Order: sequence, then structure tokens, then C-alpha cells
Amino acid sequence: MSGEKTEQPTQQRLKKARQEGQIGRSPDLGAWVGMLAASVMLPRTLSKAMENAEELIGKVPDTIANPDAAKCLAILKDGLMSAAWAVLPLALTMMAVGIAAAGAQGGIRVATKLFMPKFNRLNPFTGLKRMFGPQAAWELTKSLFKTLVLGGVLYMTMKDIVPQLMTAGRLPLAALLGIVTDATLALIRAAAVAGIVMAAADYFVVRRRTQKQLRMTKEEVKQENKNTEGDPLIKAQIRARQFAMARNRQMADVPTADVVVVNPVHVAVALRYEPQKGAPRVVAKGQGPVAAKIRQLATDNRVPMVQDIALARALNSGCEIGQEIPAEFFGAVARVLAFVMSLKARGSAAGVHRNPNPTPAMT
Repeated sequence: MSGEKTEQPTQQRLKKARQEGQIGRSPDLGAWVGMLAASVMLPRTLSKAMENAEELIGKVPDTIANPDAAKCLAILKDGLMSAAWAVLPLALTMMAVGIAAAGAQGGIRVATKLFMPKFNRLNPFTGLKRMFGPQAAWELTKSLFKTLVLGGVLYMTMKDIVPQLMTAGRLPLAALLGIVTDATLALIRAAAVAGIVMAAADYFVVRRRTQKQLRMTKEEVKQENKNTEGDPLIKAQIRARQFAMARNRQMADVPTADVVVVNPVHVAVALRYEPQKGAPRVVAKGQGPVAAKIRQLATDNRVPMVQDIALARALNSGCEIGQEIPAEFFGAVARVLAFVMSLKARGSAAGVHRNPNPTPAMT
């Protein structure tokens, strides 16, 4: 059926979808990758924070012994700055990971159209369709699977750490904190890796669903192409006007030609030779009515015409308007120009003349 969306979306359709924020991406992917990066940066951040805290605490006794508002404010300022510098690498890492995750899933774009109110979002039937449709089923499956996986990760981690904690009554506090910290980091990293795997699966499902939603009917593709490339009738009219303008330009150059090489009826090629600019150039050429017009202009402007069937056909098919003639035509054109110069020397160049040394058939 013509109404079925069987065609892949065009580039214009994809661009419009990106502008409207309709991009297949999983928000969980950036969150889980950020958590994994945080678990790597967290030990360094905590270590730096503890060093700064110890340094500040070392200043407290002197301040208590000699109370001074300026010293207290200085300690407070140092504490805030130290905390900021300790947390800054972690914050920058999280921001970079978030940007990279968004860019990897289709680029970073501000979809301003999402801020515009849409009344169809308030449609209760659309809401019910989202609640009980395939998308809702996938979200439910994803939530259950996420719960099971994270529960399994938590169980495996705690299974190893609980026995150690049960027998850690005689351990120093620092060692106990080390065990807890290592276990916590291991839990976070294991959960993050599992989350990344689930988020990757979610990304592919969401992307596939988005691509399916953006599919187009054959009629929509035709209309899109028409809007993008223009109506074929209008394009044909534009090409016709462009051709007419080019033809008028070349006709205006015929009076400046040195010679027009013709076969008796069908072909005419106007040449102009300016030694300081290189080889002779084709200023106009054509067949049929165009050739007749060139011959008429040559007659009106007393431009000599030389009949040379083989050369006229070869120049018409092998040369472009405005370009120098190729090297293989140098000898034949030179003989024609020499013939024309001899006619001008006798004062009888205007009109049509037969080439006394016609060019052999050229391929």
C-alpha cells in the first residue's frame, strides 16, 4: 500500500528530527559511564581532600589559642578553595564523559522546539498508548533486568566483604576503612560495567525504534525530493533560460571572431585568435538553427567564413566554447587563418570561401 512507511528517512527528514530533539539515545549510557569514571577518580579526590583537611585541622589549635576573626576567615577560605580544587578534576571528568556520551549518540544539539508547548502531549489517549505500548513493555523489561543485575552485583560484592567485616574487630580503624573503601569501589565499578552493557542494549533498541518512527512513505519521499531539489518542470524551465542566456552570450561574440569554419549547411564554429593570449579560441559554435544564426551574424558583420567540412565537424564535437582549441587542431586551424589573412590582404575576406587545402577526415 502507498500509505505504508517502507522507505528509509531522507537526510532532510533526519536533520529535521535532530532539530526537534527526536534522536535515538539512551540517557543511562552517559550516567553509567560517568559512574565508572567517578569510581576511578574518587580515590584520588578523597586522598587529596583528606590531605587538605589534615592541613587545615593542624591550624585550628593555634587559632583557638589566639582567636582572630581574620585568621578564622582565612582558614574558612582555604578550606573552601581546597575542597573546590580537590573536587575539580572529578567534576571536569564527569562533564567530559557526559559530553562525549551525548556526542557519541548523535551529537550535541539544543532542540529549541522541545521548549514550545504542544497540546498533543496532553492527549490522554497518546499517554495511554505510551503506558501500554511496546515502549512501555521495553521500559518495564529494562527496569526489571536492571534491578536483577544490580542485585546480583551487590550480592556478589557483599558476599566477599561480609566475612572480612565479621572478623575485623581487632583491625585498626584505617585498615577497616580501607576494606570498606575497596569494597565500595569494587561495587560501584561492577555496577557501572553492568549498567554500561544494559545502556548499550537500550541505545540500540531506542535507535532502532526512532529509525522506524522516522520511516517515510514513497509519496513522502517524492514530495521531499521535490521540495529539496525543486519541481522538475521549474528545473527544466531554469535550464532552458540558462541555455538561452549562454547562447545569447556566444552570439554576441561572433562579430569579434576572425573566422567562422562551416560545413555548407549544418555546422558553424567561430574562432578568434589573439597571439598574446595563446592558441585560437572557440567563441561560438552550434548546429542547425544555431549554426544558421552564427552564419547570419558573420555575414552581417563581414566575418569571413571558410567551408571545411571535416574541420567544422571536428571543432564542433571536440571543443568547448571559451576554451583554446586542442593541440591536434593547431595545424588545420593555422592553415585556415593563413588563408583568411591572404584574403584580407587582397581585400576580399568577407563572405563564404572554400578552403583551398581542405582538412582530411578527422576522428
